Amino acid sequence: MASTAKEAVPRREPAATNPRGIPYAPFVDKVEDYVTSRADVEPTLRSFHEMIAKYQFMEQNLQRRVGGLKDKLPDIQKTLDTVRFLQMRKEDTEPIETTFELNETLHTKAEIPPTNEVYLWLGANVMLSYPIEEAEELLSSKLYAAKTSLSNCVEDLDFLREQVTTMEVAVARVYNWDVVQKRKEKDEEDKQKEVRKGKEIEGTPGG
Repeated sequence: MASTAKEAVPRREPAATNPRGIPYAPFVDKVEDYVTSRADVEPTLRSFHEMIAKYQFMEQNLQRRVGGLKDKLPDIQKTLDTVRFLQMRKEDTEPIETTFELNETLHTKAEIPPTNEVYLWLGANVMLSYPIEEAEELLSSKLYAAKTSLSNCVEDLDFLREQVTTMEVAVARVYNWDVVQKRKEKDEEDKQKEVRKGKEIEGTPGG
């Protein structure tokens, strides 16, 4: 019965992860730590390929998230700048004339009187009124959270690429080990054939 490949776990502290909980890939220094015979090679390679697929899946999700955050950040910053501008002039008595966007291709003019409150879109077709101070605080916290999340995502993407590279190296090492073992087995088989052939010649009359 074929032996079972040793579990592919990192040669680090148990369950070692990065700050967001993504596990480190095992670094295969000695192939013999993972396979003891050629029967272990196929299940070990299958396990490594599964790990690569999981890392790549996480990488794709993070790339989509990074794209969303990069789209969101300019809108948050622009809204925050507008709220701060209104906050600076709320003691003024004269309205200001401005142009604002109705959609991507349509703009219109409007007069904005001094105000102590603003309306913010919160998503899902929800708009709420906030005092300017609270709106500034809310938008500042959202901007900080989005920037932090983007930074973490970029860091995690680099981490994931490193883990994929580590696993690809591990696959190559196990594969090369298997090639060497096949060559050794073939050489041994050829030697056995030569020995048997020599014995047959010795046993032949007149040999």
